[in-house]
Amino acid sequence: MIKKISQIAFALTMVLMLVSCKNTKQKLQEYVVTYNKTIAPGFRADDVTLTTARGYINDDKIELRFETNLEQNEANKSAAVISFPKLIKQMLDKDQIPRQLIEEGVQFDVYFLADDNTVLDKEILKGESLKDFLK
Repeated sequence: MIKKISQIAFALTMVLMLVSCKNTKQKLQEYVVTYNKTIAPGFRADDVTLTTARGYINDDKIELRFETNLEQNEANKSAAVISFPKLIKQMLDKDQIPRQLIEEGVQFDVYFLADDNTVLDKEILKGESLKDFLK
């Protein structure tokens, strides 16, 4: 009986180890799918109407887009430069943007878009810039 339990425990341990041994490209792809299926539908932030993620596996890059109901003008652009980094920090704190992927070399290009899909603000998250957001 103990031998049987030991064999089952060993088999479960091996399966867990194999499942957890994903490379960065697999994690990138999994993150994009999870983001679009679970995070994006329930995402709430001021002025954000839609958010999506796209993965670029060959470039080790993820693009996050935040579409807003804001017009493209200087006042909204200036406000976005202040509020958008705060939103990114909140997402990092909640692990909605995983630090582990950034530390593994994945670059996040994060766009805050006006109602006509022009860029209000853009941030690039990679190893060096991550420290600025975690302050």
